[in-house]
Amino acid sequence: MRRVALIYNPASGQYSASRQAAIREAATALQGAGVEVIILETSGPGTGTGRAREAVEQGCDAVIACGGDGTVHELAQALVGTEIGLGVLPLGTANALAADLGLIAPPAQVARKLLEADRVRIPVGRIHYTDCSGAPAWRYFVVAAGIGPDALLMYRMDWRLKRRLGYLLYLLEATRIWATHPFPLFEARVAENGTGVTQTLEVSQLLAVRIRSFGGALRQLAPGATLHNAHLHLIAFRTRSRLQYMRFLLAVLAGRHSFNGSVQLLEASSVECRAPRESRGRLFAEADGEVLGSAPVRLEVVSDALTLLVPAGATP
Repeated sequence: MRRVALIYNPASGQYSASRQAAIREAATALQGAGVEVIILETSGPGTGTGRAREAVEQGCDAVIACGGDGTVHELAQALVGTEIGLGVLPLGTANALAADLGLIAPPAQVARKLLEADRVRIPVGRIHYTDCSGAPAWRYFVVAAGIGPDALLMYRMDWRLKRRLGYLLYLLEATRIWATHPFPLFEARVAENGTGVTQTLEVSQLLAVRIRSFGGALRQLAPGATLHNAHLHLIAFRTRSRLQYMRFLLAVLAGRHSFNGSVQLLEASSVECRAPRESRGRLFAEADGEVLGSAPVRLEVVSDALTLLVPAGATP
């Protein structure tokens, strides 16, 4: 790396002073290795993409997302299709990609790992959805995308409370949704990977997972999923039962989850989801922890899309 942009979201994570110190520590480590460092701050939701484009225009050969998965998501929108490397300095509330890459470490140590990282081309997911104005839109995603209760969870998150409470707010809102949400069924048309066969399922939740491990309690949520897959690993909840949801979650926490008729693991080339006609509410969609819009939704994979900085020895 010769010139690197460190891009951070001042609203990401909980402690602004410690986040600023971490960025300075990483910048110092990079500069000590002879790398020119540019530090750019986002000014609001969605502005990370513009900052990443600015970094590209300034001749950076790598951009480091200093934040969580939401910051990674915004920067990836500008970097897909370029040769610019994307790295991660985990400073957010949710740092699943960093965990998958083995980058949960002190800032200077992460910077040194990124200096020696391999530049690996990976596929990314693409999600088509309906935005808040009712217009069709699409985004790339790196970690995961979801349709159903998990997207509703992101929709309900208050960024001010998220900044104060961090991961605790996820747990509180998830519990409230589990206790009160009716888990309505919607239609998912799944194009099976490699066969061309399409099957139609009724599901209450669909997750498309792109990483091997989320770290922490979730760990390997979807066995077989990796950043290198050119297809989707789908977790389909074919149930409205709160008990089945709870059983699956407890099994995930224990590292003993399996897949059966209620919760299935599928490999697909694409999937389309539509809200039921009788639905009284919107069927929300999220990607990389960011609520985007609502159904109808289509998920697919874009091959050879993004250059990722993968630390030596990591097996994402």
